[in-house]
Amino acid sequence: MNRIAATFAKPRPALVCFLTAGDGDTAANLDALVAGGADVVELGMPFTDPMADGPAIQKANLRSLGAGTTTADVLASASAFRQRHPHIPLVLMGYANPMVRRGPEWFASAAKEAGVDGVICVDIPPEEDAALGPALRESGISPIRLATPTTDAARLPAVLDGSSGFLYYVAVAGITGMQQAAIESIEANVTRIKQSTDIPIAVGFGVRTPEQAAEIANVADGVVVGSALVELVEKYGANAPEHIRTLTASLADAIHGAR
Repeated sequence: MNRIAATFAKPRPALVCFLTAGDGDTAANLDALVAGGADVVELGMPFTDPMADGPAIQKANLRSLGAGTTTADVLASASAFRQRHPHIPLVLMGYANPMVRRGPEWFASAAKEAGVDGVICVDIPPEEDAALGPALRESGISPIRLATPTTDAARLPAVLDGSSGFLYYVAVAGITGMQQAAIESIEANVTRIKQSTDIPIAVGFGVRTPEQAAEIANVADGVVVGSALVELVEKYGANAPEHIRTLTASLADAIHGAR
């Protein structure tokens, strides 16, 4: 059983936490997530045109790129994280260009060597899986797909085909961090998707508070929080880790105790 499967096999929902690589002290910020109780860590790969992301993560991308962060730096951060935290699942999240420009096989091999467990590529749709998916699967890395409120019964099989690790259910038809979907909508869509797959479902986009997270954890296998954590890096800079750990701990307590 791999690290992602082992995490979602636990008898409680999982907390999935996102931060952007190269934004602030990446190592200290990621360690704060683990200290606070994050079950899965998503490490964002900075990109010039993060079309799915709201203002907080857009600004984090620009700060990171402005500091000179490269794909090699992201992979080095991933590798160092794996050395410090051998049991915590690590997922890279980002966009196609940095992942495929040197070839999908190169990226998959480098990610495997860095100890990455899964990859979320926002802008490669299932119909273009060949651009990256086979290389990831060959390296034992889970291609984690996105489903949305508009993923209907006709399209869902394509989204699920070849997906593994967990399914990232995007709760709103929009960008990260801007609005929160009604719990009734989340519950209805998670229930509908679960009728077609055994892959765990983690819900994200717009989750900011422990109360929201607990409500979602009652109906999903995991909850993803990103923008609220990224905003702490912008606000507190070098002092961000203590604030990240505090928020993560409150989210973890709420999610782990939801059922």
